[in-house]
Amino acid sequence: MNVILSVGLLIFTGYILGELAEKIRLPKISGYIIAGILLNPDLLGIMSDDFVEHTDPLLSISLSFITFSIGGSLSAKKLKATGRTLVALTLLESLFAFFSVFVFLFLILRFFIPLFDAVSVSLAVSLVLASLAAPTDPSATIAVIHEYKAKGEVSSTMLEIAAFDDLVGIVIYTLVTAFAAYFLGTSNVEIGHVFADLGRNIGGALLVGAMVGMMFTYIIRFFSKQQEGTLIVLIFGLIALSYGISEYFGFESLLSTMALGAVVVNTNPVADKIFKLIERYTDELIFVIFFTLSGLHLQLASISGSFLLIVIYIITRALGKFAGIYAGSLFFKLSPNIKKYTAGGLIPQGGIVIGLALLLTNDPAFKNTGPMIMGIVIGAALIHEIIGPIASRFSLKKAGEIE
Repeated sequence: MNVILSVGLLIFTGYILGELAEKIRLPKISGYIIAGILLNPDLLGIMSDDFVEHTDPLLSISLSFITFSIGGSLSAKKLKATGRTLVALTLLESLFAFFSVFVFLFLILRFFIPLFDAVSVSLAVSLVLASLAAPTDPSATIAVIHEYKAKGEVSSTMLEIAAFDDLVGIVIYTLVTAFAAYFLGTSNVEIGHVFADLGRNIGGALLVGAMVGMMFTYIIRFFSKQQEGTLIVLIFGLIALSYGISEYFGFESLLSTMALGAVVVNTNPVADKIFKLIERYTDELIFVIFFTLSGLHLQLASISGSFLLIVIYIITRALGKFAGIYAGSLFFKLSPNIKKYTAGGLIPQGGIVIGLALLLTNDPAFKNTGPMIMGIVIGAALIHEIIGPIASRFSLKKAGEIE
């Protein structure tokens, strides 16, 4: 099957199953993901492995648009009112998820499923998997919010936390994997180097996003009265530029496009028009491509090998997210709706978590444990991508923010 035909089939199948999902009152993105799974080479073999390997640019462009929109939810006016609370909630839900997954997985690997002889190996594997429990896949949350036009304190809090906890997740992952490599006996932890790399990757990404965002604002002010079509071209070009520059220098590319969105919403004179254009003309196409491709990339065989560990990972991560939000809401005396329903939008996982896990497979320190960690993460992502949008929709409906 040629590439153009494959792309056409991918978009068309995603669209049809998205509409069918809506008919049975499921989020459209559940249909997109199922379409990708049906087209998956591991299932029906409709798409070839070769095509899947060449779809990374499409996936990256789609994800960069989504993270740009998420950055657009971080307006200074809102953050000024909720910033302290938001940071505290993000830290609590991320750290509760980390500790919940770590404790349960370590106990399971030591006493119930002793896959490793050495305690240090069980400790290292549990730590790495726990670090990957912190981030949320904000793309699924924003897709559900946009699809149902949800508005209110819960949907706003979901989006803002989903944006920040990727940053927290990257920090936790970078620190934890350095110590995990030490427990595996393959390296000495040089904390100075770890923090230097972390600062370079995150700081560089934020700097690139900020610079491209300021350039965007300057262009808009210099060339006023942009037509909608021209504005879409400019948005597309600058998002790709921000992502590409960060990727070239080895920075966190998605943080760069998120920073770009944050700068645009706070400095650009036509920010409202920009984000409305994206929502009106490109959102559905981007969501169809991204989530259908996500289903296409999932390795279905990974579930069978570590099914029990995948289930434990999913349950303990969800418990941590709910406990963190609940504890933070009690401490800050937040509304009952935020306390009960915000965590439901933090269940989805994919994108950045799979990307971080992929880094392990190229790290010599994790030569023996990397494939197992990767299998658990991908298996969990498959289940998270299916149940996550449903959990988000259920939470928003119970909060009274969608009809």
